[in-house]
Amino acid sequence: MEMKLELVPVPVSDVDRAKAFYAEQVGFHIDLDVQPASGVRIVQLTPPGSACSIVIGTGMGEISEMQPGTVKGLHLVVADINKAREELAGRGVAVGKVDDLGGVKYVHFSDPDGNTWLLQEIPPDIQPNF
Repeated sequence: MEMKLELVPVPVSDVDRAKAFYAEQVGFHIDLDVQPASGVRIVQLTPPGSACSIVIGTGMGEISEMQPGTVKGLHLVVADINKAREELAGRGVAVGKVDDLGGVKYVHFSDPDGNTWLLQEIPPDIQPNF
């Protein structure tokens, strides 16, 4: 049996503000922005090169009941963390410094609601154990 993680809900307080942040500042592609029913809005965005997307919106049952800012530590894996950090900073994203944890490097940033993200660079000489 295959199982693919392809959509992660991210709770936000202002859908338009979050959509602009993820699309215009972080560079996610807007896959979907629909209002299929009264009070329901579904916005799906995908990081460049990713098979997994995020969903933000309103009127989506338990997803909409999640508190904004409670998703922590979502990872975006990049080939060159310094280049990715510079690109985000150039788009106005407040990014942290590069943290090197024994060859695996991380950079932290947050969305306007406080959901946190990490850029992660794993050097080619470090192989996963699976």
